[in-house]
Amino acid sequence: MKHQRNKAKKCFDRFPGIQKLRYSSIATVMLIGSTFLTSNVSAADPGMEELKKVLQGQIELMTPELQEKVKGLSMDTKMSLMAILAMHNRYSKSVTMRQVMTEVLSDFQSILAGIMTDNPEQTADSARRLANHRIPVGGLLPYLGMENISDERLAVLDGFNTSVEGNALKLATAAEAGDMATAASLVGPISSGCVACHGVFRTQPGVSDLLR
Repeated sequence: MKHQRNKAKKCFDRFPGIQKLRYSSIATVMLIGSTFLTSNVSAADPGMEELKKVLQGQIELMTPELQEKVKGLSMDTKMSLMAILAMHNRYSKSVTMRQVMTEVLSDFQSILAGIMTDNPEQTADSARRLANHRIPVGGLLPYLGMENISDERLAVLDGFNTSVEGNALKLATAAEAGDMATAASLVGPISSGCVACHGVFRTQPGVSDLLR
């Protein structure tokens, strides 16, 4: 859990104002669907206000059952989820998780095309889009299944996020520096992270339980 807190802190540092929530009850409130407290948040911090609005909107779309499950998560898990969200600035009001994953696949394929054609600009741009992929309507949790809304199951998200988005950012940096060999070496870890995440949260797409 200490490792998770350190990882979350590093992510929080990248989002203006979020440090003010680290040890306050506001962090809990933002993820359990109650009212927001604003006394400790600077009015001159538009980034923090924007994140609050995004989280509140996601919570309002959740069913009461899901809200209760989220409310029962530990502070470490909530901090980790907030850290992941804070790394993104593209939030959709209509796109589903499956559509987002289709976009991610397209960006991944564009990364491969950029590497194969020795195009560092395409490679870097595609990798940064993948790392900052769109967040689907309602956030991530509604698409994971009620059985996965627990501290134990959600604890793996941080590692998957590092494998996929973290390595995508490293790949982009390498491509921008003209080091396409290093960029190419990171394709495997990104792919492995995707497969591992799908192994936990998604079965083979399109499989029907109505077939013998």
